[in-house]
Amino acid sequence: MHCPSLLCHYTYAKYNLGTMYYGGEGVRQDYQKALELYQLAANQGDVDAQYNLGYMYDNGKGIRQNKASAKEWFGKACDNGDQSSCDAYEMLNEDGY
Repeated sequence: MHCPSLLCHYTYAKYNLGTMYYGGEGVRQDYQKALELYQLAANQGDVDAQYNLGYMYDNGKGIRQNKASAKEWFGKACDNGDQSSCDAYEMLNEDGY
């Protein structure tokens, strides 16, 4: 992610910390904490966090499975240029979500 502002660095840090909690890397695995951090980063435009939120909602990781929310987050990440998110969005769309 290229961004000159300091806010972007904090956003990327939130994403990275979320990834650590998701995978239990250096911290106790905590899907809920990962979800919270991804939410913060995603709301600040981090495309990777947007994808990860879509994935978590799609698969019920750390939150109740919600295909509509998954589609929403995949759509945001797709709009921001992430092809994997576009593919996931299209699959959910084909499944009627």
